[in-house]
Amino acid sequence: MSTALPARDGHDAVVTLDRREGPFGEVVLRQRGRHFEIIANGCFLMDTADGRSERLLIQAALDELDRAGTVPTRPSVLIGGLGVGFSLAYAAAEPRWGRIAIVERETAIIDWHRTGPLAAFSAGALEDVRVEVLHTDLLEYLAAADGERYDALCLDIDNGPDWTVTDSNAGLYGADGLAVLRHRLQPGGVLAVWSAQPSPAFEEALRAAGFSDVATHEIPVARGVPDVVHLARRAG
Repeated sequence: MSTALPARDGHDAVVTLDRREGPFGEVVLRQRGRHFEIIANGCFLMDTADGRSERLLIQAALDELDRAGTVPTRPSVLIGGLGVGFSLAYAAAEPRWGRIAIVERETAIIDWHRTGPLAAFSAGALEDVRVEVLHTDLLEYLAAADGERYDALCLDIDNGPDWTVTDSNAGLYGADGLAVLRHRLQPGGVLAVWSAQPSPAFEEALRAAGFSDVATHEIPVARGVPDVVHLARRAG
């Protein structure tokens, strides 16, 4: 049953549409006016108010493949995190992508896209024949010894390298995690990582892990520090 908090100071009322307890804690879908937001373990993750940085996550990876002339005819991409669906919808709208795999560990989030209000934001991408939803933990999937390699890895996990909601996700951004990510890329492949704030330390970690062409794209937001997309390439 939906629950609502009253509007205050001219702001829209907040309606809780669904609340579930899963293996990684509580996940909540809320509606605020015409926008939806996902809360995990009491921490705001994302909303549908502005998807520019989530779209840039995908576009920047493809542009980087184009820039270096290493893009195959039908490049493959792995998207880490379904979220509100902006990244997946943007990838599915681009005919040049071949295989599009998306990893999401939360059953609730997948349900909200299949039969719930977030379906409008993933824009039917789950039905695209190129798209495969991998219902698993990203770290476990990446660590599989016989896992496939991708031309691009586009990760939007928690709030980025310096602000993880789940403690285990911090390992993704450390030396061991970056080594796994590098291994899962084809030679010349591109890693794109979304973050709620710039992280010079993460840039240095990427270089130390053997990535080249490390760069950061900033996306201004209405208040506070900009969102960013960190880019890096696996050398041949």
